[in-house]
Amino acid sequence: MNGSPAAARLTTSLVLIAIVFVVAGVLHLVKPAPYIRIMPPWLPAPATLVLVSGIFQILGGIGVLVPATRVAAGWGLIALLVAVFPANLQMLLDAHARGASPAWLAALATRLPLQAALIWWVWRAAVRR
Repeated sequence: MNGSPAAARLTTSLVLIAIVFVVAGVLHLVKPAPYIRIMPPWLPAPATLVLVSGIFQILGGIGVLVPATRVAAGWGLIALLVAVFPANLQMLLDAHARGASPAWLAALATRLPLQAALIWWVWRAAVRR
């Protein structure tokens, strides 16, 4: 990358994406219970899915930092974000069924469109040429 402001922003964006996904992936591995709890009941082997998603988050986060793997890692993270959407929706549905506070329900509902924003961010920084 050259020393332009645009290149600096891209580098910063890629580093932030890496941090977000590596930290999230590590959390999936060391504290899987909260993630297992939000798995939709129709998905098989929730603990395995949480473990696999954590590993792929870590690999994708590292991969966006390596120019040779950046695009593939970006597409992988986008696929992962699409794949975990049902768990985020399940979290909202479960909270609603438990009678969670309106503020918590609003926060969980706000997370859903944030998946699209994360997809756009990864695409813009890692996939788009």
